[in-house]
Amino acid sequence: MPRFFDDLLPATAPDLAFPDDFLWGASTSSYQIEGAANEDGRGPSIWDTHCKMKDRVNHGHTGDVACDHYHRYADDVRLMKELGLGAYRFSIAWPRLLPTGKGVVNEAGLDFYDRLIDSLLDAGITPWATLYHWDLPQGLDDLGGWTNRDSAGWFADYAVLCGKRYGDRVKRWATFNEFSVFTLFGYAFGWGAPSISDRAAHLAAIHHVNLAHGAAVDVLRASVPQAALGAIHSVQPCRPATDKAEDIAATSLFNEHWNLAFPDPQILGHYPPQIAQAIEPYVRAGDMAKICRPLDWFGVNHYAPIYGQADPNMLWGFVFGALPETLPRSGVGWPIDPSAFEETLLGLTERYRLPIYVTENGFGTQSQEGPRERDELDDQGRVAYLAGAIAAMHRAQQAGADVRGYFVWSLLDNFEWGAGYGDRFGIVYVDYATQERIPKASARWYRALINARLGR
Repeated sequence: MPRFFDDLLPATAPDLAFPDDFLWGASTSSYQIEGAANEDGRGPSIWDTHCKMKDRVNHGHTGDVACDHYHRYADDVRLMKELGLGAYRFSIAWPRLLPTGKGVVNEAGLDFYDRLIDSLLDAGITPWATLYHWDLPQGLDDLGGWTNRDSAGWFADYAVLCGKRYGDRVKRWATFNEFSVFTLFGYAFGWGAPSISDRAAHLAAIHHVNLAHGAAVDVLRASVPQAALGAIHSVQPCRPATDKAEDIAATSLFNEHWNLAFPDPQILGHYPPQIAQAIEPYVRAGDMAKICRPLDWFGVNHYAPIYGQADPNMLWGFVFGALPETLPRSGVGWPIDPSAFEETLLGLTERYRLPIYVTENGFGTQSQEGPRERDELDDQGRVAYLAGAIAAMHRAQQAGADVRGYFVWSLLDNFEWGAGYGDRFGIVYVDYATQERIPKASARWYRALINARLGR
């Protein structure tokens, strides 16, 4: 069987002292890599629907095939083992287990994750499961989705199913991935599934997703012995694009929605002040106690700072603003600022007092070229970004941030939501025509980093 790494192309990595038990991993998500959207009883998700809507996804791309991980998972696990990963964070596709979101269980879907989990354990890789990475079953969206208060119960039932089936082997669980992103983009901006821009819908979704998180924590505690439970938040410093008073005020509200609307109620027991006032009509007696449940770790996805500005035409009066000309940018136009990562990790430790795992961090490029294009495989921009981010993480750790692990985004190039397949974040190149996996320079660099840290 051929190896993914030929060992003839050495890579060097920074010599940074991390604790011996520091965890090195990689992350993916179900809709972005699995494919097999219409196979073995899987039901449609809101992203299957969204992709079929005109002009919602670049080039009309869909996740129907994606990286074909559903059929190629064994090779992908072998790749992870060669890479030296200690952990792999994946998400479970709710509509693969429950095709309509509730009711009849799809055994073929359950069996797929059995095979994946067992393969990971056989390879010495710890599975980290995320219950929800944006692919809500369409059958539940037809009932109102996250705007329906019953969604908390639907999610709890789904969590019970996952916990009882996989909890004997999976101990690391996240309830949701990037609460703020999928609620803002899906219910406020109208950019992502389910393509809504409505104030009441957005507020209801925020609160019901928080209730669903709390309910899932409780049922996983009950069904998974020795569970280590957390949630994953996109946390980026929000900075005003200008020093105008209206941009400063808009960015303050942006910060509450992006960074605080979910971890504050989940960990501190209250909504941030501006959101608290708006969301009060949706909060019933006892809700905050249901949301604020004990957690074992905090998952942070970090890429770049956000620059906000006022826009009265947007639902909440804020929008992404112009970036400073002084900051370099990634291939997808995001600012590169390692100091923002350091600031984020230190701030999270001070505010929430939980062990932190960096569950996503990475660098995007734009390419429609073939796999042999030098710039795509020799991705020195990504190597430089990862080196800067990991050095910033190390500085934060040395200054007191309780960071215990790092998962690169992403293991594979994949379906990047509204960008389709034009944006590439993988450290492994995927030729979508052939499904060939080709490690990039960044994969070799990351492998060298892991091997050096583990004394290999």
